[in-house]
Amino acid sequence: QRAACRIGARGLLRLVERHGVEGFKRHAAALLDYAERLTRNAIAAWPKGTFRFEDVIDDDGLDPDPIPIRVAVTVRENDLLVDFAGSSPQVRGAINSTLSFTKSAVYLSVRCALGRDVPNNAGVFRCIDVKARKGSILDPLPPAPVAARALTGYRTVDAMFGCLAQIVPERMPAAGEGGNTVVCIGGYDRDRQPFVVVDMINGCWGARPTKDGIEGVTNPSQNMSNTPVEVLEARSPVLVEEFAFRPDSGGAGRYRGGLGLVRQYRLLADKATLQLRADRVRHQPFGLMGGKPGAPSRNILNPATEARELPGKVTMRMKKGDVIRHEQAGGGGHGDPARRDAAAVERDVADGKVTASAHR
Repeated sequence: QRAACRIGARGLLRLVERHGVEGFKRHAAALLDYAERLTRNAIAAWPKGTFRFEDVIDDDGLDPDPIPIRVAVTVRENDLLVDFAGSSPQVRGAINSTLSFTKSAVYLSVRCALGRDVPNNAGVFRCIDVKARKGSILDPLPPAPVAARALTGYRTVDAMFGCLAQIVPERMPAAGEGGNTVVCIGGYDRDRQPFVVVDMINGCWGARPTKDGIEGVTNPSQNMSNTPVEVLEARSPVLVEEFAFRPDSGGAGRYRGGLGLVRQYRLLADKATLQLRADRVRHQPFGLMGGKPGAPSRNILNPATEARELPGKVTMRMKKGDVIRHEQAGGGGHGDPARRDAAAVERDVADGKVTASAHR
């Protein structure tokens, strides 16, 4: 990271040397203006009106009630008003989103609906007004806990995608896995040295208007990757017994949703504390244009013996030999499943992504 920063600084200084300080400032301002101009031109071609969508977080881990994210996108002459009126009040769990984070999720979503030639800079932001009620989960009042706000960011992006799919359907995918699942296992090893496993499982995208969803990748709203099993096992007293695609988890459609992932961990230390932050247990990732929803996620304690189903968010003690299995939600499908190419279905069955019974 340090080397990357040095290279970036070197390139920046070369530009200043070439153009001078004032010239560099002019070019930077022009680039922002260029992004704004392209964004306004794109929005000007969009259908006018107000488009609405709602998605839901299962719960905050403390209270069982579902948490709605409601968004209305109004397309004006060449800009957007994004209003989250009617979304959930702030909650006790640490998933409240700061307004800055809410805006970030909105900007990213709109950027996904634009052409590839639009520069990724703040010129895009000038075309988007974001409103959220004070005291809501999207603009909470202090001292609201916000440390795990990424989950709410994921669902905000999902809601925005669902809304934008009504405006530019040729560009927007169905819902993905719902955001990465966080598995934390902490305790002491045999030498009484502390260990903490923080494993963020990155699953899949929903199906796209012309392609299946992709798998084993970061959520579109983040920039992460799956930790190699060997790294987890080398650093901590855990054994990863399975790391695999989850068959039949992708929503059916003309284009299939991506498959969720499975991770199964066995504790080798005497005891530890497990904290799970998952979602999409009760509210599945949505499909679009007739596509079916993805499979819901599951957490299972000791699947080979007691097979105890756990909620999406849980903190509990583990003892030596305990196994925790997470089955991640799959992405939603896109389009009528009856129109799926038969060869694509046969390929899925051959690859083990769809079982023979599901195929039938």
